[in-house]
Amino acid sequence: MPRIGVLALQGDVREHARALEESGATAVSVRRPAELETVDGLVIPGGESTTMWKLADTFEMLEPLRLRIKDGMPAYGSCAGMIMLADRIEDGIEGQQTIGGIDMVVRRNAFGRQVDSFESDLSFAGASIHAVFIRAPWVESVGASVEVLATAEPGDRIVAVRQGPVLATSFHPELTGDVRVHEYFVNMVREL
Repeated sequence: MPRIGVLALQGDVREHARALEESGATAVSVRRPAELETVDGLVIPGGESTTMWKLADTFEMLEPLRLRIKDGMPAYGSCAGMIMLADRIEDGIEGQQTIGGIDMVVRRNAFGRQVDSFESDLSFAGASIHAVFIRAPWVESVGASVEVLATAEPGDRIVAVRQGPVLATSFHPELTGDVRVHEYFVNMVREL
């Protein structure tokens, strides 16, 4: 059974842990570099990307996260986690840093403010799922080695991508009770 961490600095930690457990993984909270070393994969939850970046810096997690992902550790980021896994971001605050790992440009809060949050049905990697978007980013562009797994209206915006062992969605599958996105990630971890 894969041991998958959930970055527990801020965001939907409990919800992701539950979905991982239901998907056949052992879920553990990760707050420190030593805890990061004990996991086979990592989920970076939704939340607020600037707060997450500042906390990761405070807890001295930025470089260890970058190194583990660069070394091939599977990672999955939802919403703010997608922003954290982007190599480049638009509309970030001055100096905002990411962990990186996916050759993409992500626009923060692209779908609008909290009041603009919405739900939509979409096709994710060939499966029809219900997606929850809360102050969600979208992907402006991807590099040649990035696979687009889902798009959403308006304008067929890219909302799910994968590059090798790194997965990201701009929506929150942990809030729907449907664990298929988490199962997809757990299977990615098992394959490595």
